[in-house]
Amino acid sequence: QVQLVESGGGLVQAGGSLRLSCQASGRTISGYAIGWFRQAPGKEREFVAAINRSGGSTGSADAVKGRFTISRDNAKNTVSLQMNSLKPEDTAVYYCAASRSTVGVTQLRNYDYWGQGTQVTVSS
Repeated sequence: QVQLVESGGGLVQAGGSLRLSCQASGRTISGYAIGWFRQAPGKEREFVAAINRSGGSTGSADAVKGRFTISRDNAKNTVSLQMNSLKPEDTAVYYCAASRSTVGVTQLRNYDYWGQGTQVTVSS
């Protein structure tokens, strides 16, 4: 079992930055790809960014490309999401998730463990 706890959310003005953290416990996350997803009110949960087991490969959704950066520190069992140039449409609950799979990391169904989420609100 892997337990994931997100932190770092909050209220920020458009154009501002936030850094989300995902702290894992129970097992080392070095054996898992980690993804960030978000869910806005009335919308489905969507992929934001993912990072492979070693941290050598990352990917992100077009909506956040160039603004959000995902990174990981396996020694500390943490994954971060640096969010810059935030927009009101980035407002959502952000979730981190762990996947044993090495493919399909943009798809929710391939993730085995989920955190409870952290709220990000961007005001205009």
